[in-house]
Amino acid sequence: MGMPTAIFFSLLICLTLIETSAYHLPSFSSSLRLPSDRHRRPRPTSITWAVLVAGSSGFGNYRHQADVCHAYQILRSGGVKEENIIVFMYDDIATNPLNPRPGTLINHPDGGDVYAGVPKDYTGESANVWNLYNVLLGNATGTSGGSGKVVDSKPNDRIFLFYSDHGGPGVLGMPAGPFLYAGDFVSVLRTKHQMGTYSEMLIYLEACESGSIFEGMIGKEEEEELEIYVTTASNAIYIVKIVAWMEDSESNDLKSETVREQYHQVKDRTSNYNTFAVGSHVMQYGTRKIKSDTLSVFHGFNPRNANVTSRTDRNRVIRDTGENQRDAEVLFLWRRYERMDERSPEREEVMREITDKMAERVHVDRSVRSIGRFLLELTNRDFNAEHIRPVGEAVVDDWGCLKKMVGVFENYCGLLGQYGMRHMRVFANICNHGLNVATVEEACHRSCVHDGEWRRWFSL
Repeated sequence: MGMPTAIFFSLLICLTLIETSAYHLPSFSSSLRLPSDRHRRPRPTSITWAVLVAGSSGFGNYRHQADVCHAYQILRSGGVKEENIIVFMYDDIATNPLNPRPGTLINHPDGGDVYAGVPKDYTGESANVWNLYNVLLGNATGTSGGSGKVVDSKPNDRIFLFYSDHGGPGVLGMPAGPFLYAGDFVSVLRTKHQMGTYSEMLIYLEACESGSIFEGMIGKEEEEELEIYVTTASNAIYIVKIVAWMEDSESNDLKSETVREQYHQVKDRTSNYNTFAVGSHVMQYGTRKIKSDTLSVFHGFNPRNANVTSRTDRNRVIRDTGENQRDAEVLFLWRRYERMDERSPEREEVMREITDKMAERVHVDRSVRSIGRFLLELTNRDFNAEHIRPVGEAVVDDWGCLKKMVGVFENYCGLLGQYGMRHMRVFANICNHGLNVATVEEACHRSCVHDGEWRRWFSL
């Protein structure tokens, strides 16, 4: 037998021995490394946490709670555990007498129920900003009135925060209690980072002027250190309704789609492909390197989308009626009034409700304008109540002053409320101009103390 034949049979015998004893061989898959992987350590186990916040109440604000419930269903279908999802909502929609589908919520005209199974962690008066801050910081003892569930995250965990409601310059609404102020919110995020209890955080804010929550609040160097990436449904000026991210996450392979791809997809759709004929100016803030993460680490992964090979809804534009979202509650009442029988006694009640809502708005607008005129005269026309700071600057320098001035106004003129958030820039400019409390008190006294209507708004 020649040498080549001997070598052939030797190899054949070796292969046979290997094949017949393969089940006795140890697995080397965990120890073998490609040259490029020699210095790469296995990534520690990471848990995804989520905080979902609907910041409003009332049937006219149906969509905010529907958004949050829809987001919850997406996360659960993606495998995020219920115990790791904390929900804030007033919970007055599903059982509302006006709900045409009692006990349910939908987030699309042809959609199914998104309310079923959603945990009621913080509802009613417990859906407030203090509980939200304690939840984010993992401080269960600091919460009150809710489930006590908090983000008990560890250093390797990721956090997703979704907020849907109305907003104003530097503020977001909450169903109960005071506004969420950007200064306090960013301070909580800094504290969370200092605690070292997360690796990355993704924040989606859907609210009027929500860009002002982060505009000028975090320096370039700190942006990368915080490991937080934020997208907002509008910049500091424009107003819009957007649910594009949910439609995108619901119908695409989130193990391949990145945060960056979703940002651009949402931005394109909501800006009508950069025409801005309708829609929103979607903005981004914070740590940009998070954009390369796949969405599955924040939203989970639904196996039914594993075989999706192309982006769905790519050419579908978000329809925007052009309506100011602050008018949603009044528009709802008006459309309800129009549909009612003219002889119905309930129709008259709805009209009274509309009239009261409009009177409240007139009072707030008139009061703020009057205060602005008084301060203009006092400063020899040097005060500009509607001044908008350049891009890159925060709404106000002293957030404590802003809260104090809002408090002065509400003491003399009644609550600003959901609608009054639009005037927050006036109070910010009062602070930025250096006006003192006594001067603002005098302006509020002259503007509101003789207006008997304001007392009614205290209880609304």
